[in-house]
Amino acid sequence: MEHFDASHSTYFRALLGPRDTRVKGWFLLDNYIPTFVCSVIYLLIVWLGPKYMKNKQPFSCRRILVVYNIGLTLLSLYMFYELVTGVWEGKYNFFCQGTHSAGEADMKVIRVLWWYYFSKLIEFMDTFFFILRKNNHQITVLHVYHHATMFNIWWFVMNWVPCGHSYFGATLNTFIHVLMYSYYGLSSVPSIRPYLWWKKYITQGQLVQFVLTIIQTTCGLIWRCSFPLGWLYFQIGYMISLITLFTNFYIQTYSKKGASRTKEHLKGHQNGSMAAVNGHSNSFTSLEGSAKQRKQRKD
Repeated sequence: MEHFDASHSTYFRALLGPRDTRVKGWFLLDNYIPTFVCSVIYLLIVWLGPKYMKNKQPFSCRRILVVYNIGLTLLSLYMFYELVTGVWEGKYNFFCQGTHSAGEADMKVIRVLWWYYFSKLIEFMDTFFFILRKNNHQITVLHVYHHATMFNIWWFVMNWVPCGHSYFGATLNTFIHVLMYSYYGLSSVPSIRPYLWWKKYITQGQLVQFVLTIIQTTCGLIWRCSFPLGWLYFQIGYMISLITLFTNFYIQTYSKKGASRTKEHLKGHQNGSMAAVNGHSNSFTSLEGSAKQRKQRKD
């Protein structure tokens, strides 16, 4: 890591500002290699997993899915609460907030944002459940892009801008994830599925989240503070990429023509159960490249 810092320090200091020493020694943060290796392993499993499962019976995973989704719902709720209270205690400025301006409140935000970063590693399990259940049509470009990039992006966020203006998108995202993973958990119970009605609104909420994050990030460009400019420009670019992909997903999933094409794919499956949230439907060509629909196992 010393070599990485030495050879890139001038570039990163000019673009992103100095590396934040408050997270030095924190689990997974001192060195980028573990985050990179985990991401490579994730992509290898995405590629090889469906091939391994091709001639095997799909797993149900129903019980573990209930536990997994309830766990992520509770973790998301905890992170949302801690971020809101930390921002309130630190009197964070919506328009622009530096990373060294709120004392102990900054440390509270940093601690919870580490859990946010780590949750992106846990969420790789979303994809693994698809593979185990042979729901390969749900492993879309959007799904893999979103999961793989978020984990890596947040390693850099935690090392350079682990508080301040970084709080906003994460706060909105944790709230959306409370709704999303609670939906996943409930949909894993067949008797409850007919009563779940907010699937479509979760995707709408995600799109609103991205737009609001762009607005808030743009405020940091107009009303300047000590938050590094490079991060603000990157945030806007990344949000635009997500808006583009999620809008395409929404149109393909909820328009009349798109809904009719994907009706069979969406029946009885999300996060290993029912689909159509967070890019979990056939809005893009499957990464496996198969045009043939598989008969889905129904639990």
